[in-house]
Amino acid sequence: MQNVDYKLLSALNAVITEQSFEKAADKLAITQSAVSQRIKQLESSYAQPLLIRSQPIELTPLGEKLLKHFKQVELLEFQLREEISPTERASSLTVPIAVNADTLASWFIPAISPLLKTTDITLDLHLANEKKTQMLLNKGAVFAAICSKARAISGCKSTYLGNLPYVLVSSPDFERRYFPNGLNAETLVNAPAVDFDPNDNMHANFIEEHFNVQAGQYPCHRVRSSEAFVFLALEGAAYTLLPITQAKPHLAAGTLVNLLPKDPVVQKLYWHSWHLEQGIHREVSTRIINYASELLSEY
Repeated sequence: MQNVDYKLLSALNAVITEQSFEKAADKLAITQSAVSQRIKQLESSYAQPLLIRSQPIELTPLGEKLLKHFKQVELLEFQLREEISPTERASSLTVPIAVNADTLASWFIPAISPLLKTTDITLDLHLANEKKTQMLLNKGAVFAAICSKARAISGCKSTYLGNLPYVLVSSPDFERRYFPNGLNAETLVNAPAVDFDPNDNMHANFIEEHFNVQAGQYPCHRVRSSEAFVFLALEGAAYTLLPITQAKPHLAAGTLVNLLPKDPVVQKLYWHSWHLEQGIHREVSTRIINYASELLSEY
C-alpha cells in the first residue's frame, strides 16, 4: 500500500466539510483547480473514486475510511502541538458531533458551553435523528454521536447516558377545544399534531399503539424544528410529543398540560465516540456524559 499523502487528504476533508470545491479552495488558500487536481491525484493513487459528486457531495466507502483516518491523525497532531508548546495558541480544532434536534434544542448546549469558554475548539454539529447519527460516525464525518442504539460500531465505544421520556402535551385551551372528554379515536382524527420529517415516526407509532389511529387519519403539521414544536403547542395550534427536558418548565408554569401522564415514550440515549480518544475529545466526551447522566438520572 502506498504512503498516505495528508496534503491530498486535507483537500478531501475540505471538500466534504465545505460541500463545495470553491469553498474548499478558500479554506485551504489555494485555487479551485488545485483542489480538483489533489482530489484527482488521490483517486488516481487508489485507483478508484473517493467522492460522489452529487448534492450533497458524499464519500465512497474508501473515501469514508480515508477521511476517518485523516481526522484521527489531525486530532493527534493537535494534541502533540498542545504538549510541545502549551503556551502557544494553536489553530482552533473543529470538533464534529452528530446530535438529534431534540437534544440540541434542550440540553446539549448547556452541557458543552462551559468547555467552549475555556478551550480553543469550534463545534461542527450534524443534525440527524437518533437512528442515523451512528451512520455519520461510521462514515468518519463526526468523532462522536448521540444515538438510541446501544451497540457500538467497530473502532468506537458506547456509553449509556440515560432514559429521556417524551410526554404528550398541548396548551390548556387546545385540550378544552379538542379533548373535552379526554383523548380517544374519535377526537384524535380532528386534532392537529406535529412531526419532524418523513423519518420521524415517534408520534405516529405512539398514537397507533394507544388509540389504533394511523398516520394520515388525522391532520399533522410537518415542522423541521424542535423549538417550533414547543411554540406550536404553546400557541394552541397543535398537540405534540416533547422531551421532558423541553416540556418540564412549561408544565410547571401551566402553559402546557400533560395529556397522558401515565404513558410517556421513553427513549434510551447513548454517547458513541472513537476508541482513539484523547485530549480535548476526551474532555468533550466526559463533559457530555457527566451532564447527561446527571440530568437524566431522575427519569
